Amino acid sequence: MLISNAYAQTAGAAADPMGGFMGLPFIILMFVLMYFMIIRPQQKRAKEHKSVLEALQKGDEVVTNGGLAGKVVNVGDVYVRIEIAANTEVLVQKPAIASVLPKGTLKSA
Repeated sequence: MLISNAYAQTAGAAADPMGGFMGLPFIILMFVLMYFMIIRPQQKRAKEHKSVLEALQKGDEVVTNGGLAGKVVNVGDVYVRIEIAANTEVLVQKPAIASVLPKGTLKSA
């Protein structure tokens, strides 16, 4: 005989009525951990970046996301004009500013 017979399985134990809810606390715990480890710190960073951009003023030394470092010449509602070298100014959007440097940082570089 090349093919063996297939028999039906015997009846198993009765299913646990609470078995479906045992994974629920684990899923809730994962969402709580994800909130405190990922979402909350990101919201805090975004709030700090927004406050830095609102406090931006003429004379501040900044670094853009692209790596340009320079001194703020003019601050508008949407754009900031940055002097990156003598007589060389670039116009960037406010959100493109990554950080504000301490005063005198560019002179020492």
